[in-house]
Amino acid sequence: MTTKASGVQPFLSQTESLCPVCLKPVPAFRVKRGPDICLEKCCPDHGAFRTVIWRGSPSFVSWVRPKFPVCPPVCYMDVARGCPLDCGLCASHRQITCTALIEITRRCNLRCRYCFADAGAFEAPDPDLKKIRFWYSRVHAVAPACNIQISGGEPTVRDDLPRIIEMGKEMGFAFVQLNTNGLRLGEEPGYAERLKEAGLSSVFLQFDGVTADTFQMLRGRDLLAVKERAVERCAAAGLGVVLVPLVVPGVNDQEIGAVVNWGVKAFPAVRGVHFQPVSYLGRYPLTPADCDRMTLPEIMTALENQTDGMIHAADFRPPGCENALCSFHARFLVTSAERLTPLISLPMTDACCKPFPADKGARRTIAAVARDWGALPAEYPAIDELHLSVNTSSGDDNAMDLDSFLEVARSRVFSISAMAFQDAWNLDLERLRDCCIHVVSDDGRLIPFCACNLTDSQGRPLYR
Repeated sequence: MTTKASGVQPFLSQTESLCPVCLKPVPAFRVKRGPDICLEKCCPDHGAFRTVIWRGSPSFVSWVRPKFPVCPPVCYMDVARGCPLDCGLCASHRQITCTALIEITRRCNLRCRYCFADAGAFEAPDPDLKKIRFWYSRVHAVAPACNIQISGGEPTVRDDLPRIIEMGKEMGFAFVQLNTNGLRLGEEPGYAERLKEAGLSSVFLQFDGVTADTFQMLRGRDLLAVKERAVERCAAAGLGVVLVPLVVPGVNDQEIGAVVNWGVKAFPAVRGVHFQPVSYLGRYPLTPADCDRMTLPEIMTALENQTDGMIHAADFRPPGCENALCSFHARFLVTSAERLTPLISLPMTDACCKPFPADKGARRTIAAVARDWGALPAEYPAIDELHLSVNTSSGDDNAMDLDSFLEVARSRVFSISAMAFQDAWNLDLERLRDCCIHVVSDDGRLIPFCACNLTDSQGRPLYR
């Protein structure tokens, strides 16, 4: 792996992964190949595999952030076969639960080309309310302060969704979010209000682009108009909306900036955009090559290139909760001119690289998600680009006092983030052990998202 003839640089670090064919654990190496960072592994039965995991700036080395690991307070699974075969969580896990996904149906009213959960692939009865209450109780015993995301399948196909939301609030969860394609929200008058009355905090809305072709390619039909109506109705009901584009190279990677611009114009109804570069698990149409992937640095670069300089790649930071290779985030102020100004624009320093407690990062993220993704009050202060400086007795009559600035900052935040989920080709068990997004299994265990949805090269699931 280190010969000049092959053009391979010395490997950067070692981890563990799985063989995409048999899903057996194998050693893996993060290797620099030219400008790219790849994950390389070899199964004794099925041969060698190489997948790009990082392409572009910021550099892979500068982005990595160490944390002091923390064991979950309650582990529902003993370690017998090892990671990732004993997820539940087990005592080898290194992070607490930030968000728990409760999947209330396998049914769906779409048949998308890409689907993490392979929704609608087979008929399965919906879990009853007793089962869902049991799931809530299992999450509460482990992480009573975590955020809840109700997912599926498509949760809105259940007519008792308002009761399920109420149940979560009754169990003590402060922030309950709905993961949805938005069809029912856009098509049924009064539905968003019923969900709000039940206690819903936020809508995590599938929103892949701003053209008919994008939705036709990814979802099988032009859904832009119904998505727009869904946002309007959520706004009228007082629900915060986060746009969630699945980014697929060659399909909608040129609409990354356009989605952000659309979201900013829809502020305060839209509180942010959360990009999900395509990963090949659940249901997908092909076996991926490197050209079929879009890495986190490429998303950051596209945001800079496609927003006319409004956003810069340097605005983004590694996560404080999950593994640094899993995501990025930034918070912006929305000005009256529908422009974004970063809340933090200082360069990252060596101090950013010092280890800190993983659970501290998780608790900060729980609070930030609830604050930044929920609805704003009916009235919120306006802001002018001339008034972004803080008055520090400098004589600037246009500057705000500190309290006023902080109040504006709290009420004018627009978040942009991305989460790179893993599949059988690029799975890194270090990232998996650092996962903070956990799916509640049928028997009440908490399984990291990428393990729960993982499928091998033939589409066979590890857990589902």
